[in-house]
Amino acid sequence: MLIAGFPAGAWGTNCYLVAPAAGEECVIIDPGHQATEGVEDALRKHRLKPVAVVLTHGHIDHVASVVPVCGAHDVPAWIHPRDRYMMSDPEKALGRSIGMPLMGELTVGEPDDVKELTDGARLELAGMELTVAHAPGHTKGSVTFGLPEAADIPPILFSGDLLFAGSIGRTDLPGGDMAEMLDSLARVCLPLEDSTVVLSGHGPQTTIGQERATNPYLRQVGAGQGASPAPRRGM
Repeated sequence: MLIAGFPAGAWGTNCYLVAPAAGEECVIIDPGHQATEGVEDALRKHRLKPVAVVLTHGHIDHVASVVPVCGAHDVPAWIHPRDRYMMSDPEKALGRSIGMPLMGELTVGEPDDVKELTDGARLELAGMELTVAHAPGHTKGSVTFGLPEAADIPPILFSGDLLFAGSIGRTDLPGGDMAEMLDSLARVCLPLEDSTVVLSGHGPQTTIGQERATNPYLRQVGAGQGASPAPRRGM
């Protein structure tokens, strides 16, 4: 398994390229603000051929480079239907008025081919199977992508802005909902094995075991209680 990740743009959003090995087909996860150059560098370095872009949610810091990346490689973008509107209307997703400047160099819109994600779907892409879990709370259409354990590789969760090392995604933007966030944490994260590696939308990697033991939100959800405030990242 090859996973090449890098933080991109003003928000430091993690973009990942995932492939069975160097020199093979790959999937690109969350090409956000100013991610295009990093994506192209990783493709050249590892001799990868992209077959799809998949998106954990629709916030501009995760989708800003979708149009150029998909256009350059003639690949589809996958997104949950509840977040699809954000690709063309990012201001609405952030609670801003239409027409207000949003980092003026950004070109928003949909790529030519958009496919919609559903809860429980299994995407057969680039010789891998990505499992989709709908995980609202940060946005209505937030999802996670899971890769099963294989050989010497532990299971992997691409958590987007659901779960971070030591924290969770913010719920104070349009479409955010703390009750839904807590339900998603309990339903999507708690059943996973402690060895599951968590590759999130912002910040360093962690494991479910580490978060189960130390993350104040996951600990209290696991105990069946409400969550206490903690630092949160993401747009």
